[in-house]
Amino acid sequence: MAEEIMVAELEEEAADESQKGQFMTFQTGKEFFGIGISYINEIIMMQPITPVPEVDDYIKGLINLRGKIIPVIDVRVRFKMAPAEYTDRTCIIIINVKSMTIGLIVEQIAEVVNISDDDIVSLPSLKRKEREHNKYVYGLARLEDSVKMLLDPEKLIKQEDLEKIGENQEEEQE
Repeated sequence: MAEEIMVAELEEEAADESQKGQFMTFQTGKEFFGIGISYINEIIMMQPITPVPEVDDYIKGLINLRGKIIPVIDVRVRFKMAPAEYTDRTCIIIINVKSMTIGLIVEQIAEVVNISDDDIVSLPSLKRKEREHNKYVYGLARLEDSVKMLLDPEKLIKQEDLEKIGENQEEEQE
């Protein structure tokens, strides 16, 4: 039994190591963002979303993914950009964060890229008010002729919103 646990832990560490430096990039507005591949479960097409009352506008609601209820947030709205109409390129990135599964609605997936630590720089400190999404970005990745903003998924959703969603999920299930 202990041997099985050790093997499972080693396999998990090997998977973490193979994903190190890999980022899924996506477009929101005219900007490109990256999220560590280790956070990502899957990418799905848009689905019907059930609205949740009394939550921030960036939380679009809940989806039912193979029997599991998952909250979804619109990344564009979260970054205080004007909402955009969903198209056939719009999709939901299902991630695990704060021991919860969450969906991120993005305009389109770009690609999976390898980014070494040497190619990641911290955000420059600006004296004027930062753009809203900068508080969710932990670094900038320099890639050939472009720059991708790397997101910290744990900062995308507030703890109190997770609690509200949890309360609403419990009420729906009763």
